[in-house]
Amino acid sequence: MDNRITEGLKTLLLAGVGAAALTVDKSQEILKDLVDRGELTVEQGKALNQELKHKIQAVKEQEQPQVADEPKKDFADLVAGLSPDDLAALKEQILKVETKDE
Repeated sequence: MDNRITEGLKTLLLAGVGAAALTVDKSQEILKDLVDRGELTVEQGKALNQELKHKIQAVKEQEQPQVADEPKKDFADLVAGLSPDDLAALKEQILKVETKDE
């Protein structure tokens, strides 16, 4: 009878050790899988970032020629288009700047 109890305890102990070893192995596999997925995510993020940079650069290049092609207004044309009140306000601002510099 003592032999059966000893064998039973021995079997139970070996089963516990086997379960612990299996748990360690599985947890290492899961961690490795998570690390691999994380690295993949980082790589995907880098690729997406590069793609967005190229798209932004392309949009900038498309927009710049349109701005450069706009006709520049002459300052005299701008002043001529001012209302009398706006013209008076402009003169007042010019006087303030001139007296400030003296």
